[in-house]
Amino acid sequence: MRLEAVFFDVGETLVDETREYGTWADWLGVPRHTFSAVFGAVIARGGDYRDTFQHFRPGFDLKTERERRAGEGQAETFGEENLYPDARPCLAELREMGLRVGLAGNQTARAEGILRALDLPVDVIGTSDGWGVEKPDASFFDRVVAEAGCPAESVLYVGDRLDNDIRPAQKAGLRTALVRRGPWGHILRDERAARACLFHVDSLAELPALIRKHNGD
Repeated sequence: MRLEAVFFDVGETLVDETREYGTWADWLGVPRHTFSAVFGAVIARGGDYRDTFQHFRPGFDLKTERERRAGEGQAETFGEENLYPDARPCLAELREMGLRVGLAGNQTARAEGILRALDLPVDVIGTSDGWGVEKPDASFFDRVVAEAGCPAESVLYVGDRLDNDIRPAQKAGLRTALVRRGPWGHILRDERAARACLFHVDSLAELPALIRKHNGD
C-alpha cells in the first residue's frame, strides 16, 4: 500500500527534550543527572515518566506545577534550537514529495502554540490538549487518520516510543516507523511491535529515501 501521509510524534521525535527535563530537575531542586537516572529507571520498568516527579516529591501534580512555573516566569518552553537538526529538513522534503505531513503528539496547549509559531513545513498540527484525547487511546489515532484524509494503511506514524506511539498506532491500522533516540527509543523493548514497523531509523534524514523506495518513486 502506497504511503500518502506521514504524521510525527513531537517529543524526542522532532524536539530534543533534554533541556526541558533539566529545568524540571532544577525546579525540584535535585541534580540533573540524578533526575535523569530515576527517569531512565522509571522507563525501564515500564512506568509512566510522571512517576519520576513522585519519587522526588510525593503528591506532585504536573499540571499545577506547570502553572506555578509559568507564574514565576519559568514556563516550559522550547524553540528552533531544540528541534533535532534533521527535523525541519525531513518535514520539508516529505511535503515536497507530495505527502500530507502532520504533527500529532501528547502536548499542552502552550506547546501547540509554540509549534505553530515555529512555522514548520506541515499541513496539520494536532495535540492531545487540542484534540481532547491522549495517546495511547485509540481515538487519538482515529483522529490522525481523519486528519490524514486517506486510509489508515496509507498513513505512516513516526515515533520514538514503542508503548505510546508504535504499538497503539499499529493497533489502529497505521504503518509505523521507529526513530531510535531519546530515553524511550534506547530503553524500551517490545520485539513484536518493533518487528511490525515498516521502518527503523536512527535519523529522520533517512526517512524520505525509504518512503520513496516503498512507494516505488
